[in-house]
Amino acid sequence: MFERIRWEKLPAELRDAIESEAGEVTESEVIAEGLNCVVALMIRTKENGPIFLKGVRENTAAVYALRQEEQVNTVLDGISARLRHRFRLAGWFCLAFDFVDNGRHADMAPGSTDLDAIAFVLNRMQQLTFSSPLPYGRFHFMVPPLADRFEGFISPDEAHALKGNNLLHTDTSPHNVLMYGHRQNRACMVDWAMPAIGPAWVDPALTAVRLMEFGHTPAEALRWLEGFTSWQYADPEAVNAFVNVTCRQWTARVGEKDARYSNGNYEALLGYRHQVRQAPGAT
Repeated sequence: MFERIRWEKLPAELRDAIESEAGEVTESEVIAEGLNCVVALMIRTKENGPIFLKGVRENTAAVYALRQEEQVNTVLDGISARLRHRFRLAGWFCLAFDFVDNGRHADMAPGSTDLDAIAFVLNRMQQLTFSSPLPYGRFHFMVPPLADRFEGFISPDEAHALKGNNLLHTDTSPHNVLMYGHRQNRACMVDWAMPAIGPAWVDPALTAVRLMEFGHTPAEALRWLEGFTSWQYADPEAVNAFVNVTCRQWTARVGEKDARYSNGNYEALLGYRHQVRQAPGAT
């Protein structure tokens, strides 16, 4: 079972710092979803209401992902929950965000009324274009290119095809799309722990694959995907490269049999089925 730390188990020094910045904590609740952070809490403060606190232990690999999330938040106004505070002491690194009150995870099943709102926030994300590095206050920071995600499974030509200047989320699962508002008809994209820079169509394409996983036929998912201008004008060579390297990497990770279902959904993006190509240099 994935470890989750309760508010009372955090070091007193850290809790005091959080209350000094955010307000006296009157209530806390562990958020079960998610795998990357051992601290995932809704904490209600007397002065400022609820906030979402997530954190990891220092000197662990998870710090890098949380650091990336901290930095990209500066350009996500209206797209993701706003970062309020950061805390780095007592052996912990924690971020405090606005709590998405009355929120729920998106429904991606056929007939869902959430799909228009999901498309709306994804279209907002299409405007996040940058020349790396990205601005961060008075500083700049680097978000890795999408091609780096496939190291060892991608050829130089494929890496070149996947170049772009859009900030990508790359994990648009229902758990990372929160529906909120009085009627829960607005969407925000949370948990930016795996950002990348690449072509704008990648996040909509990844979401179309999610739609297939939740019961949409490939034809239905592709019709939804056609609503994105970036997909309409996507370079076929880039789409082909993305599908090939994704399937190649997943097959290496779980084996050909177990990868077949997921790879089939990705291959549907091409409008036809094909065999996964060999890794670069393979014989």
